[in-house]
Amino acid sequence: MRFFKDLSLSAFTAGFVAVLVGFTSSVAIVFQAAQAFGATPAMISSWMWALGIGMGLASVLPSLWWRKPVMIAWSTPGAAVLAVAGVGYGMNEAVGAFIVCAILMTLAGATGWFERVMNKIPMALASALLAGVLARFGLSAFLAAQTALPLVLLMLAAYLVGKRLLPRYAVPLTLAVGIAFAASRGELAWSAVHFDLAMPVFTMPEFTWRATVSLALPLFVVTMASQNLPGVAAIRAAGYDMPVSRLITISGLFTLVLAPFGAFALNLSAITAAICMGREAHEDPARRYTAAVSCGAIYVVIGFFGAAVTGILTAFPKELVATIAGLALLGTIGGGLAAAVRDESHREAALITFLVTLSGVTLLGIGSAFWGVMAGAVALAIQQLGRSRPAPGKDIAPACKMRLDAAADPAAPPSIRKN
Repeated sequence: MRFFKDLSLSAFTAGFVAVLVGFTSSVAIVFQAAQAFGATPAMISSWMWALGIGMGLASVLPSLWWRKPVMIAWSTPGAAVLAVAGVGYGMNEAVGAFIVCAILMTLAGATGWFERVMNKIPMALASALLAGVLARFGLSAFLAAQTALPLVLLMLAAYLVGKRLLPRYAVPLTLAVGIAFAASRGELAWSAVHFDLAMPVFTMPEFTWRATVSLALPLFVVTMASQNLPGVAAIRAAGYDMPVSRLITISGLFTLVLAPFGAFALNLSAITAAICMGREAHEDPARRYTAAVSCGAIYVVIGFFGAAVTGILTAFPKELVATIAGLALLGTIGGGLAAAVRDESHREAALITFLVTLSGVTLLGIGSAFWGVMAGAVALAIQQLGRSRPAPGKDIAPACKMRLDAAADPAAPPSIRKN
């Protein structure tokens, strides 16, 4: 099978790091969201089953089909919204809201309106958006030194040595060194691991206007603006041409099918996608899909053994997770910033997008990714207001235009007329 020929240690490690970062950074928020609806332990286990199976299959199947890294994740800002707004609602109303949100996401993909909006965003702003989202993880890697200086310094040294000697395996080496150091100091919380098989629990949906307005619509808006928007930016910044509308439709359909079991919202990933789409996963872009497939396969395992695998992932010190995430994303952050400021006519608008996104500001319940794009778009519109498009030939640099004129002159030397 071609997949096993294309698979490498660096790609599998990228998939594992993506799962590690994705789960440890937000699984507690998912638990809080479930508890806000009065979920029982069996229901919470079912949520992990549905989310793991949904993220896994929605990542594995398209990645194998298109041979491109498709990364699907749960909506972390959506979970945060549910954790706050869910108080006072029962699980039946919540599932009804999940289904309404899934229908809206499916329509957004099937009609193509979301992709049309994304196509109007300049590449500089999209790159700045991605860099702003990921830069927070880069900062967290070094902020972790405040509480775990020896660990961070050791992992940084391992990463730099690995990039110098074994660049393809720098991230796996850094992760191994970090785990070994944490284990030697007894900092791995294995007591959190409980080997229980997760079982799906079906909840009959109840549709109410109150839950639709207070839960479904906010969940849809923050998922599209704070998750799918930077997710598309990650795909395009990595240089992949993917059918965005079909990906949104796929995530919406998986959410629709698994919503009665606890899958509240599945969407395109940004942070974990950047890990699996970068050079650290594989030098050959055509083989990076194996990282996404590896990530998806681990998600499926988590789905079946939710409590156990979640316990294993959360056993790692938070400083280790923050450091490996930041170091694994350094190349993507640098590439995003370089693309954002390359075009001088878009540079200031791109910097505004980057800074607003990096700020983490939340307004009207919508995260900074959306507001970063809005601020950058407004700045770009103001800068270009009233500027007419140059007439044909007017945008040619003087030196080039002189060369063209000379080439057209019969008296010009043959070498110039030929060129």
